[in-house]
Amino acid sequence: MNFDSPKDLLYHVGETLGRTEWHEIDQAQVNQFADATRDHQWIHTDPERARTGPFGGTIAHGYLTLALAPMFLYETVTIDNLTAGVNYGLNKVRFPAPVPVGSSVRATVVLAEAKPRGEGVEATFGLTVEVTGSDRPACVAEAVVIYQ
Repeated sequence: MNFDSPKDLLYHVGETLGRTEWHEIDQAQVNQFADATRDHQWIHTDPERARTGPFGGTIAHGYLTLALAPMFLYETVTIDNLTAGVNYGLNKVRFPAPVPVGSSVRATVVLAEAKPRGEGVEATFGLTVEVTGSDRPACVAEAVVIYQ
């Protein structure tokens, strides 16, 4: 959804702002995330061992799924007259279902809250990340962004 200015968010609380495209999660991306975070647990990085594990293959880190939040917001929310947008934090993060490597994810974004903050707006976005092949979401979180 496109907004003229951050203050326009104040009038759209409770609305679904959009759903992203599907994005495939591949082993190279998972390995790069493991290198960046130094989390090389075998369930993420060892496809052969993970084949006999609880998920039948490697899975993405929950935090990798969460790290896609800025991309999901970028795909669903545009603000034309914007000086800056700053990630302020997260609320209520959960990872109800795994993301198998080779599956795809997409997010539905809802504007959960928007309130004035100085000259700008503090917006809380509800993110529900779906994963192909699962009835449960891969991630449910609230991302808080301050817009000026």
